[in-house]
Amino acid sequence: MTAEAIERAKEHFGKLLEQQLARVVRMKKGEDWIDYSKLKPVIIGIIGGDGIGPYIAKESQRVLEFMLRDEKKSGKVEFRVIEGLTIENRAKVNKPIPDDVLAEIKKCHVTLKGPTTTPRKGDPWPNIESANVAVRKELDLFANVRPVRVPREGVDWIFFRENTEGAYVLGPYGIDVTEDLAMDFTVGTSQGAERICRLAFEYAKKNGINRVTIVTKANVVKTTDGKFLKIGQQIAEEYPEIECDDWYIDIMTAKLIDPKRRTQFRVVVLPNLYGDILTDEAAEMQGGVGTAGSANIGKRYAMFEAIHGSAPRMVKEGRAQYADPCSMIRAAGMLLRHIGYESRAKKLEMALDICGQFEKKIEMTGRDTGATGSQMGDYLLETMRRPDLEEAWQRYQSEG
Repeated sequence: MTAEAIERAKEHFGKLLEQQLARVVRMKKGEDWIDYSKLKPVIIGIIGGDGIGPYIAKESQRVLEFMLRDEKKSGKVEFRVIEGLTIENRAKVNKPIPDDVLAEIKKCHVTLKGPTTTPRKGDPWPNIESANVAVRKELDLFANVRPVRVPREGVDWIFFRENTEGAYVLGPYGIDVTEDLAMDFTVGTSQGAERICRLAFEYAKKNGINRVTIVTKANVVKTTDGKFLKIGQQIAEEYPEIECDDWYIDIMTAKLIDPKRRTQFRVVVLPNLYGDILTDEAAEMQGGVGTAGSANIGKRYAMFEAIHGSAPRMVKEGRAQYADPCSMIRAAGMLLRHIGYESRAKKLEMALDICGQFEKKIEMTGRDTGATGSQMGDYLLETMRRPDLEEAWQRYQSEG
């Protein structure tokens, strides 16, 4: 029985190795970065997802279309609403992304996506892969970029989380070798580590930031994390003007809440699982995961989304209209910057800071004790129309 179990596990592992080696071959071929300035129109897909996703997507689209109203009118930008990335549809076809939905996503240059439900044990759904993970793999969105800003605390971080490797990429493909032994797998490649680390250093160079921090657990996870750290340090040698330090994930979680240390961090690059954990902790300082957006960047496609889940309990309890849309709206700001509208992205970020951290004329509680998502959308649009927006933001920031 044990011998049979081992042979079955070997066969399973062999198939995974073949898939990952084929992925390495594809990465080695390389691909040029898309130039959005040469596209007309730039096609922006809006994906509602499920749970609270459609509610916050509606407000995010409203804000984004306001910011790009002239471009939409002139045909430089086109919006497409993509339906069907719901847990019900995914369960029906037993796939993380239905084929027709994936085809529509691939017709867009960039997408703004609401949260999607990932089944867990005890749920009434089949054990299908996370839609987020599947989209990232299908579109090769190798960089998950998550900024966190708390001006009054002197915090201005941007995290570059590797998106297509690590512990998550093979998360659904572990194996119960016997009743007593279960095995999961983690993946690291030279090409995957090189491209995410280089993107982090290039961002630092472009934005005049003189420090990049690499986070791993290479002292214990010596092979995959060790490769990530080694390659990151090799790339650092190409950027002598940028200081490079490295931290282990456990102590890094402590230092993010250390007032004496945390303001020293600026650009952080790290593998998939650690990036997920650390950016949730970081977002809590900004006001919670409901305030944080993220970008999933590849050379051909890009997807922007909130970092939180679909909150099915809020829907079940009839509270979905009270979901805070600011996380997805922050992601919309990242989308604006990515396709070349830097000044408008900055304007939106200032409005989000004023509404969520400084003035707080309305409060989001997730219940009827606070504002609805629609009211927050109105507040943001009203703030962006203020002629003194930049002056007000600078004043609030200087006052702390």
